[in-house]
Amino acid sequence: MSAPREPAARPGSPALSVLHDRIAQEVTAQAPRLWDIAMALHHDPELAFEEYAAAELLTGELERAGFAVNRGIADMPTAFVAEVGDGDRPRVALLLEYDALPGLGHACGHNLIAAAGLGAALALHRALGEEPVQGLPGTVMAVGTPAEEGGGGKVAQVAAGVFDEVDAALMFHPGVNDWAWAPLTAQVQIRTVFHGRAAHPTGRPSEGIDALASLIQLFGSLNVLQRRLPPGSHVQGIITDGGRATNIVPERAEGLFGLRAATTRALDALVAEVTRCAQGIAAATGSRVETSRAAAGYHHFRDNAVLSDRFAQHLSEAGIDLEEPTPGVYPGSSDIGDVSVVVPAIHPFVAILGPEHADHTPEFGAAAASESARRVMLASARALACTAADILREAGLADRAWKRHLEKAAVEEHEVARSTADDPLNVL
Repeated sequence: MSAPREPAARPGSPALSVLHDRIAQEVTAQAPRLWDIAMALHHDPELAFEEYAAAELLTGELERAGFAVNRGIADMPTAFVAEVGDGDRPRVALLLEYDALPGLGHACGHNLIAAAGLGAALALHRALGEEPVQGLPGTVMAVGTPAEEGGGGKVAQVAAGVFDEVDAALMFHPGVNDWAWAPLTAQVQIRTVFHGRAAHPTGRPSEGIDALASLIQLFGSLNVLQRRLPPGSHVQGIITDGGRATNIVPERAEGLFGLRAATTRALDALVAEVTRCAQGIAAATGSRVETSRAAAGYHHFRDNAVLSDRFAQHLSEAGIDLEEPTPGVYPGSSDIGDVSVVVPAIHPFVAILGPEHADHTPEFGAAAASESARRVMLASARALACTAADILREAGLADRAWKRHLEKAAVEEHEVARSTADDPLNVL
């Protein structure tokens, strides 16, 4: 990947401060419209890959502001990339999520993520357009990323090259804590199918091989395995097929297991261990087992401290101070992880409810339409836009972000090699 072109401004330069002020003015001017958009999304929640109204609403706003919009990115009808600038680097991508949860609507606050990302893109574009010297290098992208809630829209976009030649991917997430970055784990779903032999359970029981019994034994083995998993690792399973009738020994049983781990390498090791457990049980019971990944899964999130610290500095101007995440607490997984392993990225949490609450609940869904949500969305839009402006205009910032990105990748590789030598499951 070629290096980004050098921006014009120096850290703390008067020109950059003026640009920040213009961004703040633009966000304030747009505030009523941005909140209307957030509420429109909240009132009309759409599930993964079905966000047609949301995509149309957001792309319409971007087109009217002068962005060139490319819809249907990565073969996803509700994905888009909107660009403005000279097409060169530095290239900053502001990420918009807008899918909802089944039965809960926007109980993850994606309506706020979309409005903040949109507001940041529009404010930055308009503020840059007021600069006395036009034609400075750089490109602003607003990337519509569908299906975060289980569909992995960003995974497909990474594979399609959407983030090639991008220097930073920026987003925020509403939450119940004010955290500078998100300790998001790697995750994947594993489908396990045991094949046995049908028989009458009382007439000729010795002729049967109980596939369901094998699957249940796997649950027991994984409960034992769980005790020695490192922090951030977890296995949770459900039975999706347990047979058809009580008077037939089940010849087929299927389970779906959600696996999480602190890093992608740790997840790979956990998948291998679960597979070995299933194979051992099949050998012991005389059954046959098949294991497969039900979907591609998500990488763990790799925070870029150079950029997340800068976002936190800008957000503090709105009276919101971000802290380091609580050690040992892993709030979940997200496809932003796949973006973060290919480009410098941020994913801070900004609270709209207190830490005694949780997202993916009716209470959080209601909070995503509250005055607290409005304040957080607007403050985050401003901080995102100012961070993007710094990348575009502050000399050397993009290079420092890339340096940190590569250093962190090297540290993770070293930790993998060291931990694997001690315990294949303890890949931290």
